[in-house]
Amino acid sequence: MSGNQKGYIAPVFGTASRPPRTVLLVDDDSLVLESLGNGLAGAGCIMLCAASVDEAERLLAGGPRPDIAIIDVVMPERSGLDLVPRLRELGCIPFVMLSAYSDAPTVEQATAAGALAYLVKPVDVVRLLPAIEAALACAAELGELRKIREQLQTALDSDRDTDVAVGVTMVQHEIGRTEAFDLLRGTARSQRRKLTELAQEIVAAQEALNHSTNGSAES
Repeated sequence: MSGNQKGYIAPVFGTASRPPRTVLLVDDDSLVLESLGNGLAGAGCIMLCAASVDEAERLLAGGPRPDIAIIDVVMPERSGLDLVPRLRELGCIPFVMLSAYSDAPTVEQATAAGALAYLVKPVDVVRLLPAIEAALACAAELGELRKIREQLQTALDSDRDTDVAVGVTMVQHEIGRTEAFDLLRGTARSQRRKLTELAQEIVAAQEALNHSTNGSAES
């Protein structure tokens, strides 16, 4: 099946402004692997097909990084969920789960693992393509949220380091908070460094001194 059906035009994952999507498809059923693989390839995807988790891991080790993975849940020897840690190691590759089982525990397990969609077999390309598009859009949004969270955390850490450095300077020089901040800022400017870098250095030095003092007291 090529992904086209009367009344439906399959999305093509490859344009002049965006290269084709690379999709990792993992399923122990050869018929599913062939039909979905051929259908997605016909829709413009670059396919990486594996019949087991072990084979998928070998593809991930030596092949291109997929944009998304479509993984069967229940397979011989190893569950499709066993592949999730490897996907995370490679930069949180988004994934969609396929299964012949729709029981609540299996769905909950897949969702808890981070699946962006859960499709119950039989699944054809007509149903799969929109699920892939939605999962990729969701993954992009989650990626942006993750960046914002990391930036906020970095800002919070920088502010915390600066506050601690100001406190240390206040104690060392017996001056007020404003004077201590001005002294740190002036020192940073004279050394042509960022205030946060100087603050981190002061905090690290103070922590090392505290650790050394505590170690001497315990001995």
